[in-house]
Amino acid sequence: MMMMILSFMFLIPFVYMVNFWFISFIFLLSTLMFMFKLGFSLEVLYISYFLGVDLLSYTLILLSIWICFLMILASQVLYNLKYFNNLFILIILLLMISLFVTFSSLNMFIFYLFFEISLIPIFVLVLGWGYQPERITAGVYLLFYTLLVSLPVMVALFYLNVKFYSLEFYFFNKSSDLLLYLVMNMIFFVKIPMYFTHLWLPKAHVEAPISGSMVLAGVMLKLGGYGLFRVMKLFVSLGVQFNILFIIISLMGGVYISVMCLRQSDMKMLIAYSSVSHMGLVLSGILTMNLWGYWGALVLMLAHGLSSSGLFCLVNLFYERTFSRSFYLNKGFINILPSVSLWMFLLCISNMAAPPSLNLLGEILLINSLVLYSKYFMVILFILIILSAAYSLFLYSFTQHGKMYSGVYSFSLITVREFLLLALHWVPLNFLFLKSDTLLLWV
Repeated sequence: MMMMILSFMFLIPFVYMVNFWFISFIFLLSTLMFMFKLGFSLEVLYISYFLGVDLLSYTLILLSIWICFLMILASQVLYNLKYFNNLFILIILLLMISLFVTFSSLNMFIFYLFFEISLIPIFVLVLGWGYQPERITAGVYLLFYTLLVSLPVMVALFYLNVKFYSLEFYFFNKSSDLLLYLVMNMIFFVKIPMYFTHLWLPKAHVEAPISGSMVLAGVMLKLGGYGLFRVMKLFVSLGVQFNILFIIISLMGGVYISVMCLRQSDMKMLIAYSSVSHMGLVLSGILTMNLWGYWGALVLMLAHGLSSSGLFCLVNLFYERTFSRSFYLNKGFINILPSVSLWMFLLCISNMAAPPSLNLLGEILLINSLVLYSKYFMVILFILIILSAAYSLFLYSFTQHGKMYSGVYSFSLITVREFLLLALHWVPLNFLFLKSDTLLLWV
């Protein structure tokens, strides 16, 4: 693990010396190298210093490296304009190092420290390369929503250290302290984000550049889920009593947000809100604390990371041509970019969990988990899935059909780079199900 981190750190001095695309190639190479480290084992492997991976950490680190590689691939405009492109690469490298340590940490304090550090590169991305002046408000929302709930966690860590004489995840034992339950979990509820604490996400997504949106949807929301997986063993007895409340909030919030998706006029806003809906389902699965829920939550986290990131890339592709994210101005693309319409269709049906995507496997596992927990959730889940299909098809049909907007004064066809970008989202998303047994070995 330390070897991988040191290789990323070794790249930092070369950011200003080598080509933009060379760093992108190094990220791709790192992904392939890391794939060879897969261990079909329940144990924590590659332990060095305070780091080590089990299959949960492994899959999320792999997702992080892959998304960071695709972020560079999506940001050719910065390279063409020479718009602080070297600084941009530096920020991505720092973000990758912080995510790598967060996901591979075996110690709660190290996890917490790098969990917070990973916020800074995102904040810089939104503020530095965002589009509208409102990005400052979005950055402040992003920062303060997380900081407000993270300071009590630091106090909770000192308490845990006194109680268990260690902050290693392995040595945590059951606790029946309700205040500790709320303090420890609230930071992950905000990050995932749970309904009522989700307002920072749509703002951050809409104001962020394409790379910011990709990493927010692809990796940052997964930090909340990963943290809950790690600390939920502390609250087994309390979870039985209180988790039901948060499950109901997440599922009902998911239904309400899905209805809101149907009346959005901004494409990015629709995808951002759909993220809240999907991650609400993931949160509910984790809080059921059963095997199906844990499996389904991991699978849907990976699937959502790829499908949501891919949809943001598509919206950016349209934005770079029409300079608008509005549904009313982005219409009729099937007439002039039929190949992009195919990618739009493939990613939209993946987003609504059509076979053979990983989303389908994740949702089947999560539905099983929630129906086992309470049969009354069947009604909410039914509505949630119908609405999920409705807004995904709305996104596709509204942008691809109809008459092209006559005010578009310049237009360029799709490039090989954009084809590659979309293919590298879709292929793993729809072929990983062939090796889905690996994702179920970690628990």
